[in-house]
Parts: sequence; structure tokens; C-alpha cells
Amino acid sequence: MPITVTDYLEVVSSWCFWSEPTWAELKKRYEGRVKFQWKIALMDPSGLPTSREQEQWFYRRSGMMMRSPFMLNTDWYDPSLPEWLAPNCVAEAAKDFGFTDDRVRLALAHAALREGKTIGDWDVAVEVGAEAGGIDPGELRKHAKSSKTEKRIRASTAEFHALQITQRPAFVIDTAIGDRAIFSGVVKLEPLAATIDAMLDDAAAYATHKAHFGDPPAK
Repeated sequence: MPITVTDYLEVVSSWCFWSEPTWAELKKRYEGRVKFQWKIALMDPSGLPTSREQEQWFYRRSGMMMRSPFMLNTDWYDPSLPEWLAPNCVAEAAKDFGFTDDRVRLALAHAALREGKTIGDWDVAVEVGAEAGGIDPGELRKHAKSSKTEKRIRASTAEFHALQITQRPAFVIDTAIGDRAIFSGVVKLEPLAATIDAMLDDAAAYATHKAHFGDPPAK
């Protein structure tokens, strides 16, 4: 694949939730031409609401911006948690069982943001993830609570911060010819698709040139 698109996300982020239709359309539109992957970028207390009332305010704002006919559910919110480790670890652990697609993490997000399930609870997160993937709950729990899984999401979160951006989702588009585009907090389809189109065109031009002239001279 000449192009890779990486989606840095937080499973229970409302803005990441609103970006999902764009993510799905990109995967459909560029299937077979672009590699798509997602990585966890945990939110820390500085980016989290401090009360349910504040969470509702954010949900109203984002819901209005996205012209949503429904409001997201805040019943899942627990102000005592400094980060949402359980749903993110469960989503990441599902990769160990072959679920590198979106189904498990989307089920976790839907359970929290639409159904109001207390997804910050390990039991709830494991139950939702296991059902979505048809995974044995005990095995999923073991993987989700392992130090290996937590290290992976800490590492991908560090990758996100190394980009020197703050908004999730962040779409990082890389090409085999060394070009990179970063969209932090942009969730609309048009700018992302336009950039991918341009980068695909450049990659094709490089391939055509190589077919005619080969690799560059050593000196």
C-alpha cells in the first residue's frame, strides 16, 4: 500500500464517535488502495470533563455541530476516573483475537455514548467487548488487564503526543514516498478525501517515473 491512514482515537470520546461515518466512508472509498489502522490515544484529566453537567454541555455543542437528531447519553460518565482505561484496553486487547477492524471498539463506544452503560467498569467493558467479538470473556479480560496491553496503549498515546497535537481523532496520512499530512480534530470527509486523492496521485507519479528511469544514481 503506498498510503497508510492512522486514526488516533479515544474509544469513549464524543468527537471520535462523530467521526466514525467519515472513517467508514474513507475505508469504503479507498479499499484496496489505502491501508487503514487505528491506535489508542488516551485522554488525560486535562482533556476530560469534570462533571456530568459539563459533559452534557459538550455533547450539546458537538451534537449541534454535527446536526445530530439525537443527543449522546451521559449516564456512563464517572467523574472519579482520571482516565478511561477499561474500554480502551478492551478494544486494544481484541486485536489479540484478530479484531483489528472497528467492530469491538464501536460496540464499546455505542454502549457508553448511546446506551449510557458504565463502560469505565471493567466488568461492563469486557462484557460488551466479548459479545461484540464473540470472544471468551475470561480470555478477553486476561488480555485487557495485562501489562502488555496497557504498555501498547501508553506507547500509542505517546506517539500521539509526539505529533504535538491535542485533538482526537487525529488522522495521520503517510505515503511510501515520505509525505505526511496530519488532521487533528477534523472529522469532515471532504478535506481528508481531497488530501488522500492528491497523495495517491503523487505516489502514482513517483511509480511512473521509477518505471521509466529506475532508482536514482548512487552519486
